[in-house]
Amino acid sequence: QVQLVESGGGLVQAGGSLRLSCVVSRSIFSINAMGWYRQAPGKQRELVADITSGSNTNYADSVKGRFTVSRDSAKNTVYLQMNSLKPEDTAVYYCTVVLFNMGRRYWGQGTQVTVSS
Repeated sequence: QVQLVESGGGLVQAGGSLRLSCVVSRSIFSINAMGWYRQAPGKQRELVADITSGSNTNYADSVKGRFTVSRDSAKNTVYLQMNSLKPEDTAVYYCTVVLFNMGRRYWGQGTQVTVSS
């Protein structure tokens, strides 16, 4: 079993910044990919950004140039730096990892991000 604990969500004004953190209870070296999804009310969960074991990154078009995903292997942590936030970024943000072992995916409990206009 893998536990993921997110932090860093909150309320911010449009144009502001937040940094989300997700601590993983498993060595990053056992993880193929890690990243962030979000789900707004009434919408499907969508990929925001992810980073592979080879440090390749992938971003949703809506956040390119504003968000940056990164990881710290020593701390078993993945981050999401969110700049120039917009009201449409309001959602619950979920951390996720995919293991090398059978491609199993695990999710965090989610953290709320609210951007006021």
